[in-house]
Amino acid sequence: MDQAPGIALQLLQSILVVSAAPLVLGWVNMCRAWLQNRSAPSIRLPYYTLVKLFHKDAVIASTTSPIFRVTPYVLFGCMWLAAGIVPVLATDLPFAPAADIIALVGLFATARVFAALAAMDTGTSFGGLGARREMLVGFLAEPAMLMTLFTAAFISGSTQLTTIVESLAHREFAIYPSLAFAAVAFLMVLLAENARIPVDNPATHLELTMLHEAMILEYSARHLALVEWAAAIKLVVYMTIGFALFAPWGIAEAGDWGAMPLALAALAGKLALAGAGLALIETFLAKMRLFLVSEFLSGAFLLAVLGMLTHFLVRG
Repeated sequence: MDQAPGIALQLLQSILVVSAAPLVLGWVNMCRAWLQNRSAPSIRLPYYTLVKLFHKDAVIASTTSPIFRVTPYVLFGCMWLAAGIVPVLATDLPFAPAADIIALVGLFATARVFAALAAMDTGTSFGGLGARREMLVGFLAEPAMLMTLFTAAFISGSTQLTTIVESLAHREFAIYPSLAFAAVAFLMVLLAENARIPVDNPATHLELTMLHEAMILEYSARHLALVEWAAAIKLVVYMTIGFALFAPWGIAEAGDWGAMPLALAALAGKLALAGAGLALIETFLAKMRLFLVSEFLSGAFLLAVLGMLTHFLVRG
């Protein structure tokens, strides 16, 4: 494709994912309230919260180092970069060569390390507690994530997400039993990496249960807004990775500009269904004990490995 239209579409995708992330989070909260027979908050509530936080003055402890101030910007930048390289609308964007699954996992790991360092930088007990728990979850979730991605990579013959999408969506239809195991493993990793039920409850501030919230208790104003916005983007990015791996239909082929309206409609429908499904999971499942999280993620790893082995046994 021409360079200028490609760059314009790349910017459109990046801005679309970043700006729609709070809306998806509001949709999840609304669906969860409906399923729990409660009065649902406005779907625009996350936007109002971000605007309110950006208009406040930040309070920063005098004992913190510059890493505490830099981390919110690093988190937001990492998630925005991930949103730009994952094929959401089309497969031939300028950042497509960077959409390698191993590099993507490394990008998430970089954000996790900075978040843990910033949490420990405050010197509070909650920060250290949350950082240790977050690193434990990451230590168990990243291998499961890699095994899940490798299953799709073996099917397509490449670790590039764009190639995986083109192999699974734009060729003859085929059923891959290995992807069924990988999809369940990916869902379990998504719940853990985004601090959702049953691994964590994003609506609680109880010190015995919280993981993500414990790390950001010392943030306020614009810093807290960036951290919360980055968390919403991360959730949408994980959803779009799932779409690229297991439901790539609707993503436009290279150079097919006529398919862009369909790609936008397909993305909106997929996000709506994924948000409603996430709310359904969080309604019917309970928060598990922290010591069971390792078993939960170990099960995800075993399912991912089983999917990879199934591919080699049945070649599909």
